[in-house]
Amino acid sequence: MKKTLLVLLMASTAAMAQNKPPVNFTADQDHKNMMDQLGIKALRPGPSGNESAPNHANYDVDKANPYPNLPDLLTLKNGKKVTTADQWWHQRRPEVKEDLEREVYGRLPKNIPAVTWSVALTDNEVFNRVPVIAKQIVGHVDNSSYPAISVDIKATVVLPTNVKGPVPVLIMFSQSRLPAPSSPTAAENEQINAALKKLLTNIDPNLQAVWNAHPAYLPFAAPAGGGFFGAGRPVVQKPTPDVPGVIGENNDPPSAEQLIAAGWGYVALDLGSIQADNGAGLTRGIIGLVNKGQPRKPDDWGSLRAWAWGAARVLDYLEQNEPTVDAKHVGVEGVSRYGKAALVSLAFEDRFAMALVGSSGEGGAKLNRRNWGEAVESLTGGEYYWMAGNFMKYGASDATFGPKTANDIPVDSHDLIALCAPRLAFISYGVPEKGDAKWLDHQGSYMAAVAAGVVYKLLGAKDLGVSNDYNKEMMPPVNTPMLNGELAWRQHDQGHQDQANMKWFIKWVDEKIAYKPTPIAGAGPGRGR
Repeated sequence: MKKTLLVLLMASTAAMAQNKPPVNFTADQDHKNMMDQLGIKALRPGPSGNESAPNHANYDVDKANPYPNLPDLLTLKNGKKVTTADQWWHQRRPEVKEDLEREVYGRLPKNIPAVTWSVALTDNEVFNRVPVIAKQIVGHVDNSSYPAISVDIKATVVLPTNVKGPVPVLIMFSQSRLPAPSSPTAAENEQINAALKKLLTNIDPNLQAVWNAHPAYLPFAAPAGGGFFGAGRPVVQKPTPDVPGVIGENNDPPSAEQLIAAGWGYVALDLGSIQADNGAGLTRGIIGLVNKGQPRKPDDWGSLRAWAWGAARVLDYLEQNEPTVDAKHVGVEGVSRYGKAALVSLAFEDRFAMALVGSSGEGGAKLNRRNWGEAVESLTGGEYYWMAGNFMKYGASDATFGPKTANDIPVDSHDLIALCAPRLAFISYGVPEKGDAKWLDHQGSYMAAVAAGVVYKLLGAKDLGVSNDYNKEMMPPVNTPMLNGELAWRQHDQGHQDQANMKWFIKWVDEKIAYKPTPIAGAGPGRGR
């Protein structure tokens, strides 16, 4: 009898949770809720990006490294040194991953619902003179456990049809759009116009006089070229000058064009369809669905980790449904906050083979311990939702556990990069003169890559080819490619984008994976570079 009552009580509790509406917090309310959970009474304000403001960010080299010593990648928590690859994989790497999950980016829940993919639209297109097949796909997340929240992942898969598969693919964090939607032929357009004129005349017979007066008028004119990502651009582009220190013009084609011209495929993944880019959305999206509309706990995942999870689900789709895709050579790409997400994706999803990490800054490749531009306090304040709730502790000035700073975080961004080893990680930045702000801390990101190199070398891969003394090594001149290893760096001479490094990324990966596209006879242009 007692057992029956217990089962009924549990079923009743589950039903109540399922029917309970989502919490409707504002971002400020959600932020305060997490502070209360953690026992934080006050947070230090983040620095201002306005250099004339009283609390402006630091750009004084002498004050840039208040905590010069990073956590040692090759020392276990028990103090023993890591000297073999086996020790890294089975002892040290799990320690680093655990700290990054618990304190920085959050853990993946154990009960994430399954994703079912469907193809909403298939279109044969010509994108910058290259024939492609484009598919708009939707990944429906099973919400039967909490119907109040729906999550449908939106992405567009674009694959060249003029080369033999399998082809490498880059998942780009961007709007999910068709690159160059196919249009009716001239003859088909005439049919459409004739039918439309007839329909309109049936509705309003007076329009016959208009058609008689303007016999050449067409309600739908024949479509001109164009399309998303700049379809219709010429294949041959004037290259950006690659002279160190010389600021060039932004003549690089859009990244999607460069990929297709090189015989690659790409996926445009809408991250907002996975999880909103704001704190108010944490009780919705995939995070809200798993939590049944309730606020996060301190070690729950933030948006960066949720976006990375969504990218991995796209990889599931490619593995299972696209035989012309080389599923062993799928990578991720993003700029700014999406650059952070690209690095997090490569670090935590071992199936990804590569990443182009563009201008990622704090929360990405930038060292948390550096005092330059964006700071930990920037991500414990307004952009807290990118991270685990626990990350807020390191911006606390008054809390039940006492104040904490960036130096108290048990890991840093070099640990995140090290999780990618020995896979291909290309750290990309532009220059402040063109808009890739000083705020991003280019030198601090370079230092993190330098420090992570010890793990690449331990695993038999190559790093940047310099010493691993992160406090000594300085960035090379602009436009200097450091692409000999599996860990790569290049600071291009453009702004807050990575398309200026895309051609370098493609060439680098092609060499590393020994990819050379094989044209299909009569299928149209091949590699356009």
